[in-house]
Amino acid sequence: MTVQAIYAGGQHYRVSGGGYSPKGDITPVNGGNQNALVGEDIPPVLVDCLMAGVLCNDSQLKQTGADWTVVGDPTEGALITAAEKAGLSQVGLAATKPRLDAIPFESDYQYMATLHDAEPRMIYVKGSVEALLNRCTQMLDVQGHATALNPTQIKQEVDAMAGQGLRVLAFAQKAAAVHQHAIDHEDIATDLVFLGLQGMIDPPRPEAITAVHVCQSAGIHVKMITGDHIATARAIAQRMGIQTDAGVVAFAGQQLAQMTDRDIEQAAAEGSVFARVAPAQKLQLVEALQAEGNIVAMTGDGVNDAPALKQADIGIAMGKGGTEVARESADMLLTDDNFASIEAAVEEGRTVYQNLRKAIAFLLPVNGGESMTILISALLARELPILSLQVLWLNMINSITMTVPLAFEPKSQGMMQQPPRNPNEPLLTPKLFRRILVVSVFNWILIFGIFEWAKSTTGDVAVARTMAIQALVAARIIYLISISQLGANLAQFVRGRADAIANAPILIVGIATAIVLQILFSQWGLMNTLFATAPLTWQQWMICLLPMLPMLPTALWVNWIDPPQADNIGNRW
Repeated sequence: MTVQAIYAGGQHYRVSGGGYSPKGDITPVNGGNQNALVGEDIPPVLVDCLMAGVLCNDSQLKQTGADWTVVGDPTEGALITAAEKAGLSQVGLAATKPRLDAIPFESDYQYMATLHDAEPRMIYVKGSVEALLNRCTQMLDVQGHATALNPTQIKQEVDAMAGQGLRVLAFAQKAAAVHQHAIDHEDIATDLVFLGLQGMIDPPRPEAITAVHVCQSAGIHVKMITGDHIATARAIAQRMGIQTDAGVVAFAGQQLAQMTDRDIEQAAAEGSVFARVAPAQKLQLVEALQAEGNIVAMTGDGVNDAPALKQADIGIAMGKGGTEVARESADMLLTDDNFASIEAAVEEGRTVYQNLRKAIAFLLPVNGGESMTILISALLARELPILSLQVLWLNMINSITMTVPLAFEPKSQGMMQQPPRNPNEPLLTPKLFRRILVVSVFNWILIFGIFEWAKSTTGDVAVARTMAIQALVAARIIYLISISQLGANLAQFVRGRADAIANAPILIVGIATAIVLQILFSQWGLMNTLFATAPLTWQQWMICLLPMLPMLPTALWVNWIDPPQADNIGNRW
């Protein structure tokens, strides 16, 4: 947060420098003097305006090596920095004008006030223009002399600053009684002297702007609630792309205060920016969005955000700049205070959910085929095509080597172009259930068919069972390719993208491991003894691989015309 513009005594000033480093200058914008102001060249009204920003302040600057940081509120840190550029030290001012009492900032009043021991004793006030202007009866000219207040001119200056995306704060003062030691709201209700305006900006992070666009493409409606001036909020929203189809639709807190509950629900749905909003109105907006069936995630950092954070479906407090009350009220902490991290979390969550569905879509059909085989064989009093120990091998070893890599699959193409899923949608959808049933029946037919054929041709039950298991594993591999990113990568490889295979290394390793283990399962004597299997000839291996031949081109074709997306596992094939 950096002060960039000041308006005081009818004059405009430009402030150079960035961040919280006191390096920079204050230069007049209009008039003949275009040199940086120092020492006695600084107009008295500008000194008073900067002094008010430093004294009416609860924050401090801290230097660590070459870096400057603020301990406290970033806005107050920007005010201290601006005064330092004019040679006004916070430590020096605090020593010569010690604070006697203060009225902390409250959203309901939108100002902060402090009483200082000086000659004469003085009350300094900073806050929103709307809160201070109605309490002012006079203003200071460039030489520091009291003149008649010109509210129209001041409002025009505020609109001009806000139109540039600057956050505008107003400053005022009032002489206190000689022996006054405390202040309350009645002391500053009237007769304030307007000192000036300071406009500051915290430029949006480029990654945050990108994150807003990604969220919108993912069906997430991003809305901004702020205490800033509505023109400032609208300019920032325009810069960040926070808007609806109708553009940047902004509402001020005063407008919301005059609305009915139904009107607020409509405003919450249509608006993209809400400025000068009171804490109670933040809560109203969250409740209004929830009433329309929306899942609401809200970010906040202050005490006044706590009720809305608590009400939101997902309350997200700032981990660095958030207050303890906000953190206690929230469900999550944003450790880097960066909106882009929220977008990344949504993307990661969608990927995890997609991979979970893939694992279910893979495990249930292959286990279903095995279960049907044993159940039907037992009911018909036939010889089991697969023994229980062999089923244990398939579930504990073979399934794990091919299922675990699914958890590490990268995000699907177009992941953040998919609309949000219905939170009431079951994990096992009807389409996915039909898919599981069809694949289970296919696996059962495959096991029975290979077993009966091998038994009748070889007369060796161990060989028949081994061939049935190997045929099932071969079918599993093709089925795994069809529901994973590897299928899409293979399709791209066929199209000519040589690097496509490298995008799914973990799954390739899993399949390769499963193949090696299956070779050992049938060809190693120790495994033959443990699992009642038998070595296979190369002709028998080819027969086991026959089911793969028609399935592999089909899997590649499906992924060619319909690559895996976040929510179409039950639709493909």
